[in-house]
Amino acid sequence: QVQLVESGGGLVQPGGSLRLSCAASGTPYRFNTMGWYRQAPGKERELVAVITTGGSTNYADSVKGRFTISRDNAENTVYLQMNSLKSEDTAAYYCNARLFAGLVLDYWGQGTQVTVSS
Repeated sequence: QVQLVESGGGLVQPGGSLRLSCAASGTPYRFNTMGWYRQAPGKERELVAVITTGGSTNYADSVKGRFTISRDNAENTVYLQMNSLKSEDTAAYYCNARLFAGLVLDYWGQGTQVTVSS
């Protein structure tokens, strides 16, 4: 059974940094994409950043230039380095792993809270 375990969330002041990690286990396959989504109270879940096995990345406009996604394919782990954090970055952050195997298989982590506040 595939499991995604996230870590690294917490409370940080505006302008600060955090690094999120997500480790996948329970499968011998390399996920086609791994990424991060976030959901703030009263809002829909939105894509933050995604990275392919080959290293291609895509970011939400709101985080470009501040967040960096990376992955370790050998460890099936994805990271999100978040710099210059703003109060509007406050949300629950969810790790996603997607496998294309004749159909699309989506796996989600349990979420980690990021709160940006002074």
